[in-house]
Amino acid sequence: MARLLLESPPRTDAFLTRLVPGLTRFVPGRFSPARIATAVLDLLLPPACILCSSPVDAPGLLCGACFAELAILGGPSCLCCGAPFELAWHAVEGGLCQRCLDTPPPFERARAALRYDDASRRLVLPFKHGDRIEFAAVLARLMAGAGQVLLRDNNVMIPVPLHRRRLFVRRYNQAALLARALGRIAGRPVLLDALIRVAPTRNLDGKSAAERREEVAGAFAVRPRRAAGLRGHRVLLIDDVMTSGATTAACASCLLEAGAGSVDVLVAALVPDPRQRNPARRRRARRRKPVAATH
Repeated sequence: MARLLLESPPRTDAFLTRLVPGLTRFVPGRFSPARIATAVLDLLLPPACILCSSPVDAPGLLCGACFAELAILGGPSCLCCGAPFELAWHAVEGGLCQRCLDTPPPFERARAALRYDDASRRLVLPFKHGDRIEFAAVLARLMAGAGQVLLRDNNVMIPVPLHRRRLFVRRYNQAALLARALGRIAGRPVLLDALIRVAPTRNLDGKSAAERREEVAGAFAVRPRRAAGLRGHRVLLIDDVMTSGATTAACASCLLEAGAGSVDVLVAALVPDPRQRNPARRRRARRRKPVAATH
């Protein structure tokens, strides 16, 4: 809390100057009282990695070892959902993965910062279920790197909403925290209440893509008073994890029906479709002719 106060706008400088009279007379002009107090705080409470508590340069960072374990997504990927390919020629058709080819999503592009695996779960699960809301800043910085083009091209960010019952239990919407952090990084407006979850849904873990789509059908709606402000705008939908894309697709459909010009998706972590591990190899296997028997 002290750190957040010390990094607040210039009003903090005035407060500290009154708190410590004459402090600015003894330091160069480029060193504000807030910066001095921050340095003192860092000396008393050295910054530590948010995962393993190893020393780092500044609060809210990962150490080199923890960062190295993360599977940062990049390189060849599906042009639509951003799912990674082992090699560029593993794309099925038109640069798409098998899932997007079979069931084209309503959003134009989706991108993720991390592959959802054991390493990324150390960030995502405590953030989502363990009240570690400070992880939002770390994940948002990673998402900003992965979604530079999306952040540049879109006018407004909207988080995937929680149903009010789940929000009451969890006390915060992790997607909204990510959207707010990204809004500060990119200087883009965020509409936290544009989407609402009108129906509760059961846990989607272990369900197939078709079952997930059926479960979230009709679960979302655009808040009526926000609909007019969405017409014609390019919307960036924010969430923490994308598995099958059913939830983001349902939200995107609602936004498009309300008049949004287009919808892109940016998430912290992506669960890759196991079918696209090597689709080209399967295509070659299907095309292989049977070998004639020899005697």
